[in-house]
Amino acid sequence: MKVGEKKETRTSFIAEPGKQDVTITREFDAPRELVFKAFTDPALYVKWLGPRGYTMRLEKFEPRSGGSWRYIHKNPEGMEFGFHGVYHEVLPPELLIDTFEFEGLPERGHVSLETAKFEELPDEQTRLVIHSVFLSVADRDGMVSSGMEEGISDSMEKLSELLEEIKKSGAKSR
Repeated sequence: MKVGEKKETRTSFIAEPGKQDVTITREFDAPRELVFKAFTDPALYVKWLGPRGYTMRLEKFEPRSGGSWRYIHKNPEGMEFGFHGVYHEVLPPELLIDTFEFEGLPERGHVSLETAKFEELPDEQTRLVIHSVFLSVADRDGMVSSGMEEGISDSMEKLSELLEEIKKSGAKSR
């Protein structure tokens, strides 16, 4: 890659047929501490998580081991979708482990366990690997069919844009 050339990034979303997990991988042109902060700072979190055109309301946000969270996404038509979970381990700036439950599924109890690893790469780059394990293949397939991949892709693009904004504003303030 040449100096000044921007690296092409995209989100990898792997949901193999017959398995009960999903793996999401994305590289960011930002230091690991900043990417991790975007996952744990409420002012940043609401700016990138969720599909484009949706708004987000944090009702509870305790990004610490033993803390919990809940948020509501609202689509342009005014429909609301709730999500909640519990943080099991928060190890800055490298690891977040939490549960995730989409309240819009027909029956309660469709919980996944999510592990987000923030890997430091050369040149202030970060690889984010999120591994979600569902209770069953049917639960995983239900989430995937609810638009999970599109929502994740939109979120990762918005996160990348936000990280670029933060880096530029930080460079200007020096």
